[in-house]
Amino acid sequence: MGFQKNVFITGFPGFIATRLVNRLATPNVRFHLLVEPRYLSAALAQVERIRREKNLASDNFVFHEGDITKDFLGLPADSLETMRGTVTDVFHLAAVYDLAVDANLAKMVNVQGTENINVFAASLQGLERYNYISTCYVAGRRTGRILESELEHGAGFRNHYEETKYLAELSVEKLKSSLPVTIIRPSVVVGDSMTGETVKYDGVYYLIKYLLLAPSLLRFINVGNSKVRLNLVPVDFVVEGIRVLSESPQAIGKTLALADPNPLTTEELFDAIALSSSGGPSLFTPPTALIQAFLKSPISPGLTGLPHSGVPYFFIEQEYDVTQSATILSGDDITCPSFDSYVERLISFAKNHPNL
Repeated sequence: MGFQKNVFITGFPGFIATRLVNRLATPNVRFHLLVEPRYLSAALAQVERIRREKNLASDNFVFHEGDITKDFLGLPADSLETMRGTVTDVFHLAAVYDLAVDANLAKMVNVQGTENINVFAASLQGLERYNYISTCYVAGRRTGRILESELEHGAGFRNHYEETKYLAELSVEKLKSSLPVTIIRPSVVVGDSMTGETVKYDGVYYLIKYLLLAPSLLRFINVGNSKVRLNLVPVDFVVEGIRVLSESPQAIGKTLALADPNPLTTEELFDAIALSSSGGPSLFTPPTALIQAFLKSPISPGLTGLPHSGVPYFFIEQEYDVTQSATILSGDDITCPSFDSYVERLISFAKNHPNL
């Protein structure tokens, strides 16, 4: 059968990519899934689940065993040639998300891998949209309000993940004059706001897991502060946001943030988690400098579960502007839910699935 769209996706069967495929899947869409050989069995299982749920034919999914870090994505010439004549939409999600990632690995995957996808996207004869999934943290060590239209800066970075995602976004930014590009920057992605489902515990989950060790006792001392806001977005909002932005003509040539316009401070986050896990708020918040010194100490990771690589995110004052993305999303009545409206579901999932 003929397909209205042929969609090429990297990062499958990752958490966001899998949900995005599930959301976009219709009989009129064929997916070209670039999958590393080590993830092929997991990818096959996910596609089979989606296919059954959506009552789709096997023809809706084409697997391409490859690697974004290799020349021509590690694909045979005939596969590339076929896709060059058929693929209409590209979603590039594959990246190394580890805050403690080695510099060489981060550069190879996040920078070189993206440059390879750029070349592939530019070769497509009927490209309608190239959607690059970046991150709000390309802002690095910048402070204050970060506009969607801003990218280049000299403030430095907290880790190789941030730096290489920044360099990757720079390379995609250069394509806006020649390709229909949309750059999408999610903030920190957490579990589903309705079910709490996630596949990895990091970020705010360190705080959740810490409080769950002894909720009634550990809630008394708040390890947050009233100045820093940690921007969290549930995965269902992110996926729906990517879908709408990727289909909107207004988003072509834009960089758009998927972030909470009213994020809680880390002090408020602590209390929201404490209230949901123990029924009571904190009673005392030590000075920020004292908390920061403790979390950077050698004994802290073993006691709190928070690795040193995650500490800076609780102490840098950044605010992500969402004016442009919110305007586009408002047409579909899509807004980011507040953290305190779904925190109980995140906690419940963490309790029921302690060892992801």
